[in-house]
Amino acid sequence: MEKEKSEKSICSGDIDHTETPRPWQSFHTVYTNAKAGMDGVDKEKVQRIVYDMSKGSKYFENEERKEAFMRQKIDNMRAQCAKLTPTDISQYQKVADRRILELETKRDLSRIWLHVDMDAFYAAVETLSNPSLKGKPMAVGGMSMISTANYEARRFGVRAAMPGFIACKLCPELIFVPVDFKKYTYYSDITRKVFQTYDPNFMAASLDEAYLDITDVCKERSMTSGEIAKELRTTIFEETGLTCSAGVGSNRLLAKVCSDINKPNGQFVLPNDRMAVMTFISSLPIRKIGGIGKVTEHILRDVLGINTCEDMLQKGGLLCALFSRSTADFFLSVGLGLGQTEIPQVRSRKSISNERTFSSTEDEASFDQKLADLAEMLSVDMQKEGLSGRTLTLKLKTTTFEVRTRAVTLTKVYLLK
Repeated sequence: MEKEKSEKSICSGDIDHTETPRPWQSFHTVYTNAKAGMDGVDKEKVQRIVYDMSKGSKYFENEERKEAFMRQKIDNMRAQCAKLTPTDISQYQKVADRRILELETKRDLSRIWLHVDMDAFYAAVETLSNPSLKGKPMAVGGMSMISTANYEARRFGVRAAMPGFIACKLCPELIFVPVDFKKYTYYSDITRKVFQTYDPNFMAASLDEAYLDITDVCKERSMTSGEIAKELRTTIFEETGLTCSAGVGSNRLLAKVCSDINKPNGQFVLPNDRMAVMTFISSLPIRKIGGIGKVTEHILRDVLGINTCEDMLQKGGLLCALFSRSTADFFLSVGLGLGQTEIPQVRSRKSISNERTFSSTEDEASFDQKLADLAEMLSVDMQKEGLSGRTLTLKLKTTTFEVRTRAVTLTKVYLLK
């Protein structure tokens, strides 16, 4: 009986029910998750302000719907967990042990991956264009939504994807600068030319980040990965006047995590050594891993008591019992510090898109202009990539956060001009 109690308790997670949380404490929002430059932020203060400023808004209603959905998923998972007998858990643990051994055989320590992340990219570009902004809290965007915030603003809890009116409450001295994607694309193109000198097949993850396989360049130049990272960061600064942070690891997952360790304008190298990888990954919070978002984090934490990557291995049996094979394998791979190392095969692109967030409006002429601007930007992007298209899709997100789409398929392929 004691063993059964012990096994069952694993499924409940580590939750303290002794004190009833206040409304704002149960309001889970991405705004309070730590980003570079936000380590010293008073999270409770930020969460309370976000709650108070959002309450009654369409955004708040949408967040409540998402919260209800997340709670339902957690409840369902707990119900599944409660049905597992000690025998079930023992059997699934054997499955997990076998999969861990199989995954371990795929560990590849022969490649060296570098992840480069520009520091507060949009904000940094705007400061470069207007030096008077230096040292002042500033955000790119407007009262409806922020695209990014500089490090001075992040100290107040201001960050990307936050409505500007909330940011102003957190930081009354905040300066807003309108978005200028042409400017950001210009600087992004310069950085990509630098990347190409180190890895002609680099993977651009967005305008401001990329993955580079620097295995060959390290050998060719007889340089360490740390030396290559430093040289690349120096070159980018000389070419653009912008700083970036870098992470080096044996796979792309680790390299990305490492690039966030010494931001801004720093780097971190994780040796291509199994023991070093396992030590590094063991205490890493699960939310630091790409692919583990807010909902997954809460399910793993609140249902299974999983907080760190090492916990993934410790509770592998439960993961195999409650999730699909592919999902469980992903979690176990994270616990082992495994990630993609191969160079992706070049595949034909399936789609290309352009989207922007703007203030709510009922002005039809404004809508028409927004649509024309987006179509023009899409056309330019398609010409740059040498692409043609047959199906055009329009996606609209309303002020109530409903997403509506309309699509039309043309009778023949057109190259947009």
